[in-house]
Amino acid sequence: MTGPVLDGLVPDGVVPDGVAPAGDPRRPSGRYRVRRFGDDAVSLRISPRAVMVSAGLGVVIVAAGIAALTTGDYPIPVGDVVRALLGHADGGTDFVVNSLRLPRLVTGLLVGAGLALSGSIFQSVSNNLLGSPDILGFTTGSATGALVVLLVLRGNAAQASLGAVVGGLLTGALVYGLSHRRGLAGPRLILIGIAVGALLTSVNSYLITRATLADAVAAQVWLIGSLNSRGWEHVWPLAVALVILVPVALYQGRRLAYLEMGRDTAQTLGVDVERSRVTLIAVGAALAATATAAAGPVGFVALTAPPLARWLTAAAAPPLVSTALAGAALVAVSDLAAQRLFAPVQLPVGVATGAVGGVYLAVLLLRQRRRA
Repeated sequence: MTGPVLDGLVPDGVVPDGVAPAGDPRRPSGRYRVRRFGDDAVSLRISPRAVMVSAGLGVVIVAAGIAALTTGDYPIPVGDVVRALLGHADGGTDFVVNSLRLPRLVTGLLVGAGLALSGSIFQSVSNNLLGSPDILGFTTGSATGALVVLLVLRGNAAQASLGAVVGGLLTGALVYGLSHRRGLAGPRLILIGIAVGALLTSVNSYLITRATLADAVAAQVWLIGSLNSRGWEHVWPLAVALVILVPVALYQGRRLAYLEMGRDTAQTLGVDVERSRVTLIAVGAALAATATAAAGPVGFVALTAPPLARWLTAAAAPPLVSTALAGAALVAVSDLAAQRLFAPVQLPVGVATGAVGGVYLAVLLLRQRRRA
């Protein structure tokens, strides 16, 4: 009996062990526990390992959050932080916790989750580990939209966020349109995405060179990806967008495992490949665009979090919940390191995630070399 899947571990059509023969692509790998509800109308497959990994990532997020809220130029004991969160702290503590540190932390968690989900979607659609919004130029397109609003139209921060969303979505549509030729091929998608991203990077550089010194410096910091000065006005639009997009991503994500098997296999198993790809690309582009609008193009989160989550869970299909938690943990820990390791200077979080991404790419290249 098939049904909804927890954590995106098994797509629609997968049947339990013992029903599908060995070698059948619908047979899940690893150990699963099946829970059925009603008259077997709905079943739920749960991977104990994925649950444990998600719990561990949750612990990392909580630990990073506690450290972010309690340490800094104005150290605050854990008890005072709790009182501030409950609304019983003095004015100074309440301001530091609820107006400065907490919105920055929440923004980072949401940005990390959104970028990680976007990266997982694009890596599965392209069937390539390099298929992420960073490489495909979607975050660069979001940056172009924001820079046009800030430097050309002289808009404010809220308008720049809207420009980033529009720029990311238009870039996604452009890359998909140029890549689609009698179907969508993963290598073609990546190559065209790289080309579009390079073109938009040149546009961004041109816009910065034509700006005033103050605007150019601010724009360059934003292009690195930063959580500095993030407030609740950045949290709420991002939270609303994720409330809408994440359920769609989790529902559509059940088809990602089939898409990874190739177009012919997916069609044989009853998947509408083109429709699924269009929907998933739209959702992935929207996730990347909204995350970029909130914090700038935070690099390499979408590239590194999905493989990390899949390696930890040993899942056959993309573990989307674990992936979102991995992205949130990566951004939270990276931002904490960027704030504390070089205090009193606060580096943009994109510097730390870029270092992590560089190490990941080096390891990936070494692994490919050994296989060759």
